Amino acid sequence: MTDTKWRSERLPRLGSAIFADVASWKEEARQSGMDVIDLGIGSPDRAPSDRVRRALSEEVLRLDRYAYPASRGSAAFREQAALWMQHRFGVSLDPDHEVLALMGSQDGLAHLALAVTNPGDAVLVPDPGYPIYAAGLAVAGVEAIYVPLREVNDFLPDLDAIPEESWRKAKFILLNFPSNPVSSVAELPFFEKLIKMAKHYGVLVVHDLAYSEMAFDGYRPPSILEVPGALDIAVEFHSLSKSFNMAGCRIGFLTGNREAIGALRDLKANLDYGVFDALQQAGIVALQEDMERVGAPVGALYERRRDSFVQALREEGWNVAKPKATMFIWAALPGAAVSNGWTSRRISQEMLRKTGVAVIPGDAFGQEGEGYVRIALVEEEERLVEAARRIGRFIREELNQNMPKF
Repeated sequence: MTDTKWRSERLPRLGSAIFADVASWKEEARQSGMDVIDLGIGSPDRAPSDRVRRALSEEVLRLDRYAYPASRGSAAFREQAALWMQHRFGVSLDPDHEVLALMGSQDGLAHLALAVTNPGDAVLVPDPGYPIYAAGLAVAGVEAIYVPLREVNDFLPDLDAIPEESWRKAKFILLNFPSNPVSSVAELPFFEKLIKMAKHYGVLVVHDLAYSEMAFDGYRPPSILEVPGALDIAVEFHSLSKSFNMAGCRIGFLTGNREAIGALRDLKANLDYGVFDALQQAGIVALQEDMERVGAPVGALYERRRDSFVQALREEGWNVAKPKATMFIWAALPGAAVSNGWTSRRISQEMLRKTGVAVIPGDAFGQEGEGYVRIALVEEEERLVEAARRIGRFIREELNQNMPKF
């Protein structure tokens, strides 16, 4: 019997064990001599721009950058974030009360429930959804009420189908468009309806906009704060990780309703000392550089990767959906896998073992994710095409030959 004296009962609720499983599968494949193409974790494979890296290198050499930073973020960073929000979305914010610096958006997502709820409260979260959404609730002792995202609704939540009891019980609703993992997008009319319903029930709206600059085919994701009156009841997370290839820097910010932001600011003032000032200065440069360019900083790169990979997969017989945004392909299992009764976990494990291509099974993101896998576009086009070729051989040799006979 395992001794759990020094292990919290919260830990099993923090996230799917599948991520640890996939890590062990990858290690086994590498140990066997397999050339692994890792399309599992959504970590950008490029570095920040030269200008950002130069700014960071200069800042870390300054002798005055090594005191404790302010946990709320420097005035300069918050002001620049507000300027960027005005430039990108036309949203006017008070940098003193409506912007909060974060150690990456995950920092805020993990701690928000601790700041704005009480144990026993409930929160509406998407299924499938990014694992930190439910994990943050588990830490806070808050109940998760899962809202299904299904293909029949273009992976948007059916707001009218959420029971009134759930609306009345919920302290906040958390959504993410463009979405990880399902790569769906939402337009302003959806957000307008959401804000109207949230105001009716007095529910805070929490929107995770980490993929605002990863959109394709001319699409530009909106901010929920563009909706008139949204500042009364909504907050929105932004991240420099994906948009500016600064994932390892751990910097982002929260915008919106000042009461909710003030609650998270007060919590973080007791938990951490904020983002290294040199990184905040690099973040300022990244936002300034973005305001000077035409088009999104990384959108064109991932659009090319999406096009090459989707075309290659379709040529191999796997007709996956082509997303309008994010760095992910949310792929329904090939028909042969479904016919053979394979789960998303089984195909992910077998495909890695036989081909060296790593993806994440959809059930890692919730029960609605079964029947899908998430594929991250985090390799150069040649490697993505190679991955598609390997997957095609796997489908033909491992799946099609085992198709049930009728």
